[in-house]
Amino acid sequence: MLSEFSLIDRFFARRAAAASSRAAEDELGIGDDCALLAPRPGEMLAISTDMLVEGRHFFPDVDPEALGHKALAVNLSDLAAMGAKPQAFTLAFSLPKADEAWLAAFSNGLFALAERYGCDLVGGDTTGGPLNLCITVFGSVPPQVALRRDAAQPGDDIWISGTLGDARAGLGVQRGEWSADASDTATFRRALERPEPRILLGLALRGIAHAALDLSDGLAGDLRHILERSNMQATVDIDAVPRSAALRRLSPEIQQRCTLAGGDDYELCFTAPAAARAKVEAAGREVAVPVTRIGTISALQTAADRPAIGWRDAAGAPLTLTLQGFDHFHAD
Repeated sequence: MLSEFSLIDRFFARRAAAASSRAAEDELGIGDDCALLAPRPGEMLAISTDMLVEGRHFFPDVDPEALGHKALAVNLSDLAAMGAKPQAFTLAFSLPKADEAWLAAFSNGLFALAERYGCDLVGGDTTGGPLNLCITVFGSVPPQVALRRDAAQPGDDIWISGTLGDARAGLGVQRGEWSADASDTATFRRALERPEPRILLGLALRGIAHAALDLSDGLAGDLRHILERSNMQATVDIDAVPRSAALRRLSPEIQQRCTLAGGDDYELCFTAPAAARAKVEAAGREVAVPVTRIGTISALQTAADRPAIGWRDAAGAPLTLTLQGFDHFHAD
């Protein structure tokens, strides 16, 4: 039977040690009481933590390799939203049992993504208990080009990377809320289980975009975070919100629910001045990620106004929608 330390050594420490050979001479990775990290010259550390809990964030029968990918991807997505370059991560988790086949698949998914972005495992912890995963990522970014939530400006365009809604559509299929054919179901499931962090797009948007975040809890909820931090309002054309061909085969009502309030997309939502449209589109082409303009930022008109989203259709007609993002304590 695997002990805690043999588990770490077999599935995590050896691969982490091989990857950490890239570290600078004054840095220290896995194997000591603490890791020692330094930001790149002229840059600041960007740090984020996310937790994945079985039954809340993933199904018990999820493919462990996909889970390893997603556990790191959702954290790397936060770095992407800041325009930060990945540097390292820690992993803490509890396991009901030390299943060697499960651990091999999980660590394969985790390290395959980590190696793509040069992000080294530098420490963590493991214990017995219900399946919970917690990763903390470290990246670096020059402070003057960090993409912050509080930086949206009046007249900015609102942009979305990729497409929205497939992950929520996949959740709906798995829950039996609606159905789709085998091909579309596979598309939805991949979106749910294997999100792609938009690291390269975040880096390409440095000096172009003003504010940004990643869409983890749904457009309706997450865009409000930018508006509240920037003290702005927004107008969004719901027909412009990008969606996949698979999602378009579901009913308009389901499409709206998935794209506007679905969550788990991990695409970037960002604002940029109208004069930068060509640069935004060029940045998307450079990293092979589609970007779509969906709305506009505007200033509050009176002292009584509050940050809010005005929803419109393609003709500009106002829509009354009651939408909110994913709430981890009141999940739909």
